[in-house]
Amino acid sequence: MNRWTVRVALALLLLMVTPFRSPAPLIYRPGEGWTYETYGGEGSWRRNRAKDQLEIAQKALDGGNYSLALKSARRVVSAWPLSDFAPQAQYIVGRAYEAKKQDERAFNEYQKALTKYPRLENQKEILQRQFEIANRFLGGQWFKLWGYIPFFPSMDKTADMYAKIVGNGPYSSVAPTSQMNIGTAREKQKEYPLAVKAYLRAADRYRDMPTVSADALFKAGLAYQKQARTADYDQNIAGDAINTFSDFVTIFPNDARVNEARTLIATLRAEQAKGAFATAKYYEKHKHWDGALIYYNEAILRDPQSKYASLARSKIEQIKQKRPATPAPAAAEPVK
Repeated sequence: MNRWTVRVALALLLLMVTPFRSPAPLIYRPGEGWTYETYGGEGSWRRNRAKDQLEIAQKALDGGNYSLALKSARRVVSAWPLSDFAPQAQYIVGRAYEAKKQDERAFNEYQKALTKYPRLENQKEILQRQFEIANRFLGGQWFKLWGYIPFFPSMDKTADMYAKIVGNGPYSSVAPTSQMNIGTAREKQKEYPLAVKAYLRAADRYRDMPTVSADALFKAGLAYQKQARTADYDQNIAGDAINTFSDFVTIFPNDARVNEARTLIATLRAEQAKGAFATAKYYEKHKHWDGALIYYNEAILRDPQSKYASLARSKIEQIKQKRPATPAPAAAEPVK
């Protein structure tokens, strides 16, 4: 062992046997978690009554000392969970986390407040705060690993936040937009079936709110249209889009987007005719005459005024002329 190694070993040994006090010891208390305490001030913030402890938490929150507010409020909730002061303390826990830019934790603590204390006086404010947090994540804010390390955006988690907001207050002021934003989050994922489901739920649940219902129905049609185009053109989904836009035009004839909806319907029908025409050509190429005739007729039915309908009519006449005639059935032999 060389001299340098010996010196390092002796220094470590001396450090281990020398008593000292950490200037900020880490202390764990059941129900309160880990907290840092300044030297000489361990436990100086703790009080023996819920009311007094809540006052410490409130003053710390108002003064911008969010760490102290957090641990003081947590103590109220854990030590006096059934007291009249616990609901406000739970709210302060959420406020402290939000002020510390730990939005997901804040949202979850607000959720605890609404679940454990459904008669909270500031329920509307908490719902509004949850809504604003979810909006930040919808805008692209990243969720944090262990509450501290920005890790990834997640539209799954964002949609779940909005669903909880709707569940907390289905007819609150933020619920209709939250339900719509579930659809927006799903569209960002390109999960169009889930987006459609969210929009149609909004249209149905808030049908007595024409602005919301109209917007929801129109966006459901757009989501159907996007879904139809994700792979080979899906005729059935395109049909769902047409039906949804048609309902929109019928139910909300004075909406500013009616002409746009009609244009989209025409485009979708033309696409349907195009798809049927392409299928008919495939059957014709392989001399499956019956299949070709079925799909050329389908192209005509989907959009009678389109160029594909006109081409289909010509193709039908051509097939009728070149298709081998079906032989007449032989006459039955007379019974002897």
